[in-house]
Amino acid sequence: MTRVLVTYSTKHGSTAEIAQAIADELREKGMDADCVDVAVASVAGFDAVVLGSAVYMGRWLHDARRFLKRHLEALSAIPFWIFSSGPTGEKAEEDLAHDTRWLEPRKVLDLAASAGLRGHIVFAGRLPVDPHGFVETSMVRSTPPDLQDARDWEGIRRWADDIASELERTGARRGGAA
Repeated sequence: MTRVLVTYSTKHGSTAEIAQAIADELREKGMDADCVDVAVASVAGFDAVVLGSAVYMGRWLHDARRFLKRHLEALSAIPFWIFSSGPTGEKAEEDLAHDTRWLEPRKVLDLAASAGLRGHIVFAGRLPVDPHGFVETSMVRSTPPDLQDARDWEGIRRWADDIASELERTGARRGGAA
């Protein structure tokens, strides 16, 4: 059975929930998927990795960037994908399509590509349930409640299905073809 690490860095939990949905879908497709925070994750013993981070002010969270750098050599030997989560509100879909900040972090993508990144996707996110500080509180107050969670659960599951299909097709296992 293919072992997949789904690891994430989150600020308010939205990215963790996306990562958990990815891991759940991979399990549904017959994979052995573990979902853990990047702070405690290791790629040892895994056949593939999915790494995700929330994006704030156009940047991945520090722990996710550090995980990628620390495990770059190991990731270059196995299939891996990354996802970013971020935009919310009425223009979330438009932001995803046209705002280049959500294609950032360019440095992260370039570094990941150098190690054989299989794919990257940006998912719309969720505003914090417990906002901290002026900026977060202002964003929550100015966004209608029905637009505060823009996550596309069906799209997230489809992406996980695509990963499972590729892993099945390539027979990705430690010591196997990848």
